[in-house]
Amino acid sequence: MTKRVLFVCLGNICRSPTAEAVTRVLAEGTDVAFDSAGTSDWHVGEPPYGAMQAAARPHGYDMSGLRARQFTRGDFADFDLIVAMDPANLSEIEALRPAGDDTPVVLFTDYAPETGADHVPDPYYTRDFDQTIELVEACARGLLSRL
Repeated sequence: MTKRVLFVCLGNICRSPTAEAVTRVLAEGTDVAFDSAGTSDWHVGEPPYGAMQAAARPHGYDMSGLRARQFTRGDFADFDLIVAMDPANLSEIEALRPAGDDTPVVLFTDYAPETGADHVPDPYYTRDFDQTIELVEACARGLLSRL
């Protein structure tokens, strides 16, 4: 049975689509499916942020086919693991948790404690797209080692 993992950030145009694209590449050949969403509805239907896509391409990650969507309460039933990019996103996700649901919700950086990061900074604001890719790669490797 395929394990399903959902990555969640705020707008679903930088961090979570990067996590989805990177982890898909690193998990190639495994029985794991990935998706991403945002806690806000600001960018629903839009592709990932152009600068994020441009930074990811040289690393071998193509996000051009992804489109932003908003996280919903139904995602708890549809996914085996929900991975938040920062504590604020984690709180927003938990606020939608249906009563009695036990789907794990974790911070992505929990899978890469060696980085010392407690969240994935938003490159939309920091403008450090390469740093985001490097941190996401480390977290993705850690996640895949535990699936």
